[in-house]
Amino acid sequence: MICEESLAGRIEAVAIGASTGGIDALSLLLPALSPLLQAPIFIVLHLPRERPSLLVEIFQHRCAVPVKEAEDKEPVRPGTVYFAPPDYHLLLEKNRQIALSADEPVQFSRPSIDVLFEAAADVYREHLLGIILSGANSDGAAGLHAVHRAGGVTIVQQPDSAPAPLMARSALQRSPGACVLPLPRIAELLGSLAGAASSLQGPAS
Repeated sequence: MICEESLAGRIEAVAIGASTGGIDALSLLLPALSPLLQAPIFIVLHLPRERPSLLVEIFQHRCAVPVKEAEDKEPVRPGTVYFAPPDYHLLLEKNRQIALSADEPVQFSRPSIDVLFEAAADVYREHLLGIILSGANSDGAAGLHAVHRAGGVTIVQQPDSAPAPLMARSALQRSPGACVLPLPRIAELLGSLAGAASSLQGPAS
């Protein structure tokens, strides 16, 4: 399967979705990133809308690449981890620019994993890697299917290893051909993206 091969040179961007149990999963995955990473990583993690996010503070000292909260209309920079801010959908525009939206929640969620994945699939097509992690609802199932339809690579955390397996199981129901991997193997694959070609990447400034 494609997920068991080296993805370096193919992947232009990574989209990750998680909810309950997601911080623990990301605590294993994000430190595996190489400082030579070129692909941007976009993450939606369901958080309480009324509280400020502490995700940047949690992860910026654990990662070898820049970590930031996404800002509206900022250009996508290579090798950067972007977290969706609380209560805003995170989207990507064709010119490789970030867009934030206060549109209605999707699957009771804002930010929505489906919204991010569908927008990223439209921009990056077969050069996108979509990853669904632990979570307690079905947000992300439609989005991962959009990544598959666009020709991208789809990975789902092994449901039995997830504290909340519903999100992973729902994603697999919509995309039964997705690669099912334990977190350590997903971390290895993310680490293999070091120096990935970025021919479709927009300008860094």
